[in-house]
Amino acid sequence: MSSNLYHEHRPTQVKSIDNQYSVAPKVARENNMQSFRFHGFKVPPTADYLESRKIILTNSDCNIILAAPTESQKDYFYKNTDADELIFVHRGSGKLRTHMGNLDFKYGDYLLVPRGIIYKMDFDTDDNRLFIVESYRPIYTPKRYRNWFGQLLEHSPFCERDIRRPQELETYDEKGDFLIKIKKQDDIFDMVYATHPFDVVGYDGYNYPYAFSIHDFEPITGRIHQPPPVHQTFETDAFVVCSFVPRLYDYHPQSIPAPYNHSNIDSDEVLYYVDGDFMSRNDIDAGHISLHPAGIPHGPHPGATERSIGQVKTDELAVMVDTFKPLKVTEEAMKIADGDYFKSWLE
Repeated sequence: MSSNLYHEHRPTQVKSIDNQYSVAPKVARENNMQSFRFHGFKVPPTADYLESRKIILTNSDCNIILAAPTESQKDYFYKNTDADELIFVHRGSGKLRTHMGNLDFKYGDYLLVPRGIIYKMDFDTDDNRLFIVESYRPIYTPKRYRNWFGQLLEHSPFCERDIRRPQELETYDEKGDFLIKIKKQDDIFDMVYATHPFDVVGYDGYNYPYAFSIHDFEPITGRIHQPPPVHQTFETDAFVVCSFVPRLYDYHPQSIPAPYNHSNIDSDEVLYYVDGDFMSRNDIDAGHISLHPAGIPHGPHPGATERSIGQVKTDELAVMVDTFKPLKVTEEAMKIADGDYFKSWLE
């Protein structure tokens, strides 16, 4: 996909490169086989947007990040040259400002920012919590729900009408000193440009940021347990993202709503708990993250299967990321880790 952007000025006028510093994750566990629970809300709030971003899990395809910024970006713009960014808004609201237009966001929104998009985050309050997947592979809608023209099919759990394109194209015909913090290969470069980066007067094409609310995801249900791919919302060739939303449980008269024990053979499973009742887990709160590595079984906690019998619906809200390569656990993750979580299935 591509877009042609029409600028007031040449977007190539660099006045200086003032700084270069590393934001590479520090890995605590290179090869991990332990199931973890991380307390996401224990990541401390930080004023600056980029400084607030803490990489929790990482591999060569993606970074999984938590952020709790308290202030809007005021003094700089940001561009990620290597990765698409999928920003899930758990707490907070505001406006994503980009050189291709603006997107209002609120609780439950996914913001998909393709690599190369220049943006700023403007927050309405200081209480913001973001779950971010930084992907070195392009992020698309699931091919299981698309025809070969790219149109979402009728049985898809969402459609084009649910996707919000940028609005409010802000065009600034200004010269001066404009700082863009640019990420490339785990480094941030402070580059000062001679013209305002938001000088676009219009564009053609299909490569642009957009928003999609998890609340607009319509779940697929059945008489018996539906496998996780029915919850798929985004995909790359290296991982998938699924949305678990309020829905009816299996309605076969002999069904057991709790999922069965299973081993992930092809992927590490990350589940970010957003809100509601998490039927298959004990002692799970909003903001918690569970990591279940490939190769070992996991499933409902003791008592969860029995509690599920006779239940007709769930109000859970969660985001799942399944990566095809193993994830490494970072030092930032270990600061918020529950080290005994892997024992929580003992009876």
